Amino acid sequence: MQSTDRVRDALLDALGRALAASGEQRLFRAGKLDGLFAARTGAAGDAAARALSEGLLELVRKEVKGRTEIDWVRVTPRGVEFLHEHESPTHALHQLRTTLRVNQDALPAWLGQMHETLRRLVEQLTADAARWREQLQALERRVSETLRRLEAAGPLVPEEVARDHPWSIDALNYLDRRRSGGAGEPCPLPELFAAVAGHHPGLSTAAFHEGLKVLHRRKALLLLEAAPEQMTQAEYALLDESMVYYLAVR
Repeated sequence: MQSTDRVRDALLDALGRALAASGEQRLFRAGKLDGLFAARTGAAGDAAARALSEGLLELVRKEVKGRTEIDWVRVTPRGVEFLHEHESPTHALHQLRTTLRVNQDALPAWLGQMHETLRRLVEQLTADAARWREQLQALERRVSETLRRLEAAGPLVPEEVARDHPWSIDALNYLDRRRSGGAGEPCPLPELFAAVAGHHPGLSTAAFHEGLKVLHRRKALLLLEAAPEQMTQAEYALLDESMVYYLAVR
């Protein structure tokens, strides 16, 4: 495996574990204490540097123990999107379809080489190649059909909701990607706001809250309460009658 592949694999593994565990995590492993990256050097160190420089992880705090500084980080919305782009079923199926097409295109050349070296097996090889071509084409059709279904199956909201709250589709998509990436905890409203505000810079917290109420009542998402110590950014808490919401799930 090339160095770039090792860096990418270390980065995807760290983002997946950071998202699944929720909250802040050690950036580097230290002895028996777990961390997102195994070492400060090599592929792991390069992956950690890339995660911080590209905003996939954000530095939460530094803990000083003697002469040692321990970095604590957490995954960002950009990190969730990066993880989804590289590990979603749709992305994997796109890669599979490309591989299938490359293999089909390579069959004639492969047959020509085999004819030259194994002339006595021409008929058998031709029959085998035809069967493989049929199977690959059948599999490609199935993959293409699955891709069409996946890419068409976005989170549906009524037309008037999408019109009045155009950011709602992005919010539901983000919750889906977060869940498919392995997140086991509900999404805090500050994180969800940051994810959609990047695509809708004019969105206010008041409009965000109003749309969330509509989506909650339409059962497109579920709003949940949180313990007081979890509400570190109280300005994003949503007051609805006697309820105070701070979390959302798809």
